[in-house]
Amino acid sequence: MLIEKVKHRFSNQFVRNVSWLGGAEIINRVCRLVTVIFLARLLSPQDYGLAAIVLTTNEFANVFTLKSGISSKLIQASEKDFSTLCDTAYWMNWIFSILLFLIQCIVAFPIAWFYKDNQIILPICVTATVYLTLPLFAIQAAILTRENRLKVTALCNGLQGVVGNLSTVIFACLGLGMWAIVLPIVLVYPIWVIVNRMSCKWRPTKPFTLYRWQEIAGFAGNILGVELLNKLRANLDYLLVGRFLGIEALGIYYFAFNAGIGISLNVINAFTWSIFPHICAVKNDFEQCKQRYFSSLKNIAIVVLPLVLLQSTLAPFYVPILYGQKWIEATPILVLICLSALPRPFAEAASMLLQAIDKTNINLYWNLIFTVILGVLLIVAVNWGIVWVAASVLIAHGLCLPIFTIWAGRYAFSITSAYSLIKEET
Repeated sequence: MLIEKVKHRFSNQFVRNVSWLGGAEIINRVCRLVTVIFLARLLSPQDYGLAAIVLTTNEFANVFTLKSGISSKLIQASEKDFSTLCDTAYWMNWIFSILLFLIQCIVAFPIAWFYKDNQIILPICVTATVYLTLPLFAIQAAILTRENRLKVTALCNGLQGVVGNLSTVIFACLGLGMWAIVLPIVLVYPIWVIVNRMSCKWRPTKPFTLYRWQEIAGFAGNILGVELLNKLRANLDYLLVGRFLGIEALGIYYFAFNAGIGISLNVINAFTWSIFPHICAVKNDFEQCKQRYFSSLKNIAIVVLPLVLLQSTLAPFYVPILYGQKWIEATPILVLICLSALPRPFAEAASMLLQAIDKTNINLYWNLIFTVILGVLLIVAVNWGIVWVAASVLIAHGLCLPIFTIWAGRYAFSITSAYSLIKEET
């Protein structure tokens, strides 16, 4: 009876984690919807375009921090290695964060030259300060994820959404232009520090150590490569539109992206954040791993597919009502980008599966191939305008991601099945 209760508890762990994260994202999206409505009326496409450049720069650099693979290694590590790796990871995070702060401040100048606008130098430097807070909570956040306590992450997300969006509206009403979008990024990070440190009592036990750093770096290297390629794909369209079609066109495109797929991506993230620890907990049990993975895909399909299709269908009606007539030209872009979200969560789940079974190199190779395909399509499409850029995003995701999802599942479970047979025979 006790064993059955334990099994039942773990079988629902994924659903509980998704519920916590999903609830936080609902709060986030309600706040964000109100904020976007305000911004659509208070900011110009030029303001959106400048903010998009600053945020894109910040997103690229942010890959080297929480998503560098260091946290993933801690989530996946065995119990006997865990304490040692935590101390090393803590100091590695400090090294990376300080370097990133300096690098982002330096690259602000060539970025301003590339886009021919010096207004973006100071905001890029200001957003770089967030890296200096990340080591204060990164290890605690990884431990909480490892322990499947994702309700803490959900709490941080919810508080961040409320504080960040409220600040954005206030700053926009004060006439701060692009700073209304930029400043809240810095203001919300103390929330992550306070909540994570209060929820997890871990503190570094050694003054400085890089013992076994190669082990962490070896695991994290492929994941870092994947995350960099993810960010490149997520922002490559911004880079090309801003450079070749102008800041105002970038503002329209950026607005369409955030008013559309921004909602869907938050829901997708709630699932993908939950999948990795859910699978890692049973990665050595073939049947349990397979059951959890395909059950997660089913849950994703039930929630994400109707949401994306409903949002895409209603876009022509709610865009002029909620955001105003000046954003009507962004509607077809919003619909196309939104539809590109349909295969994304399944590909993300497949990526988490490969990561859980230590096949991060396969994941890296795939992401490199997909990035090249998307890049070629975008370079061709940018010659015809922003609607064709959005169409190329949909075509690339619609054709490539389902192929990867199917192949990755078959490959991963053929490997784990063979490993299980060998283990049984020995």
